[in-house]
Amino acid sequence: MITQAAAAIEVDDLHKAYGRGHERRQALSGVSFELRRGQRLAYLGPNGAGKTTMIRCLSGRTRPDGGSIRIMGEKSTLQRTREILGLVPQEIALYEDLTPRENLIAFARFHGLRGRVARRQTDWALQWTGLTDRADELVGGFSGGMKRRVNLACGVLHQPAVLLLDEPTVGVDPQSRARIFEMLDELRSNGTSILLTTHHLDEAQSQCEHIVIVDQGRVVAQGSFDDLVHQTVGGDRMVQVHLEQPIRKDGNDGLAGTGLALQVTPGERMVSARMSGLGKSLPDLLTAVQACGYGVRDVEVETPTLHHVFLHLTGHELRDS
Repeated sequence: MITQAAAAIEVDDLHKAYGRGHERRQALSGVSFELRRGQRLAYLGPNGAGKTTMIRCLSGRTRPDGGSIRIMGEKSTLQRTREILGLVPQEIALYEDLTPRENLIAFARFHGLRGRVARRQTDWALQWTGLTDRADELVGGFSGGMKRRVNLACGVLHQPAVLLLDEPTVGVDPQSRARIFEMLDELRSNGTSILLTTHHLDEAQSQCEHIVIVDQGRVVAQGSFDDLVHQTVGGDRMVQVHLEQPIRKDGNDGLAGTGLALQVTPGERMVSARMSGLGKSLPDLLTAVQACGYGVRDVEVETPTLHHVFLHLTGHELRDS
């Protein structure tokens, strides 16, 4: 049972199924996790893992079959959710025949903001997005990244304590991605807790303190990036030594006899190994390679990434799932 008082979101043993009879499908099967206050959490999984269902349950758009959700320490209700939670969907929800200012005023009203408060929040949002000088141009002529920024601003005009983001950087260029995360940094510095889904594993690894990986409706791992590496692929690094000439058939035997755990294939120009202590193991490997008569052309050292963790846990490439 999750009882941390400092949690912005507490999800405990959540269940949700769709369909009837033999066609009934479990979208969530006992999911539990928490988003700490002021934290940024990445909720990751292959397509069909239940990510959208979780977002819908958290935002009050779908009622779970079992389990509980608490937001800022209180039981989740639709009214409570509307007051303290912001939702930015993957699909851009803007009026393209209106300007950013007009869009923001319209969404301010949706959030219950009126008059001076609505105008003040609109001015803040234009400055926050860096679009003050484009405030009175039609949104329809904006780039995808600019539209994403306006879309994000529309979801936080009421200054929610918790923000749900579904693929906030999908379809945007690297510069726009960096700008969006600068905006999110500002929100977090003001105390907003953020849960996001993304297909960009590099974003989750570098931008989020906590990562939850789900597959087939269940949490298969969660923790910091370092925690997940330790739980799965370990801290070993993959070392690849590229040779000047292909490995001879007899060379395979010579390298295999070094006592190092190597991947050696005759006819290839590369020797691979997993290593935990590069300081000692790498010089030993290079010495063994050279002792067998092979010149070294290049050495690559690959550090474990969230991509390796995700593939280890789910058996899927996230972009292909």
